[in-house]
Amino acid sequence: RVPGGSSSGSAVAVAAKLVDFSLGTDTGASVRVPASYCGILGFRPSLGAVSTVGVLPMSQSYDTVGWFARDPMILNRIGRVLLHLPDVDSIKPSQVIIAEDCFRLSTIPSDRTAQVLVKSIEKLFGGHPELNVSFQASDIKIDFVPTNMSSNSCAAQCVKHAILGDYVKDKVPSLQHFIDKGNEDQVDDIPPSLAALSSAMRLLQRYEFKNYHAKWVTKVNPDFGPGISERIWDAIKATGENIDFCHSVRTELCAALTALLGDHGILALPTTPGEPPKVQANPATSDIFFSRPFSLLSVAGSSGFCQVSIPLGRYDNVPLAISLVAKHGSDAFLLNLVETLYDTLQETI
Repeated sequence: RVPGGSSSGSAVAVAAKLVDFSLGTDTGASVRVPASYCGILGFRPSLGAVSTVGVLPMSQSYDTVGWFARDPMILNRIGRVLLHLPDVDSIKPSQVIIAEDCFRLSTIPSDRTAQVLVKSIEKLFGGHPELNVSFQASDIKIDFVPTNMSSNSCAAQCVKHAILGDYVKDKVPSLQHFIDKGNEDQVDDIPPSLAALSSAMRLLQRYEFKNYHAKWVTKVNPDFGPGISERIWDAIKATGENIDFCHSVRTELCAALTALLGDHGILALPTTPGEPPKVQANPATSDIFFSRPFSLLSVAGSSGFCQVSIPLGRYDNVPLAISLVAKHGSDAFLLNLVETLYDTLQETI
């Protein structure tokens, strides 16, 4: 199976127990996807939270330095060193929003992913596990409120279900420029707004890559491998069209998700939409490397939010994972939550 992404060597070293932790870079997804495919923890910090001085740039609007570990305590300790954070007490999440449309994109049954998370929250915090809430365009429709909720029960109050694509479409109007133009990589069941978000992310990444590296690539004309070569030359040919809208998308998305999550809210979604592809798969033509995963991965990438990929055991003998996303600057909160939640998740699996 493919270990996934440009930092997969770092992930493999941790998964093989050669080291306790390792570093990686995540511009598109190269910490989160290898973590998911290798069955370990992977953390992409808030944009700008960890210095990238000395790292060869690819796309300044997305470049981050993340890290891998097998143990949530080590993941947290490494984060506090890299982020220069003091030890702080854990804080219960104010809400955990299950992105239902994102989980529907996954080939893994939700009872092995989303429901494991919901049951773990119930075990940890007690009370009724769910409050069903549907986010439909600009309205928030409460479908059912249990009458036996205790006022101090986090689980009773905070687990909600959202249609993320509808919310993003309504709150990020600049995406309309990319939805109207269409997306040749789009798969039919991907929400158009999330497909457009992925398209805007890749357009800006290509444009910034070109600004950094076009002169060297065109002068040296190095021999790139298949899959990589096509993407690099697509980037070199990129124009500045719609770049201003790409920046607007990022600003609007950050504001929208901040409003949705608040200070201590969590967004839950699959890290990747399916199992690790086989080595023989062609990354240049397989949508598993493009449309479907990046419609999920661009949520944290384009907003600059922090995201952690948490392993959830194996399914059909391959690793699977779930991701938690928190607002920009909430890295310590998210790291503490992973450490608090991890053992219960593994017991629930």
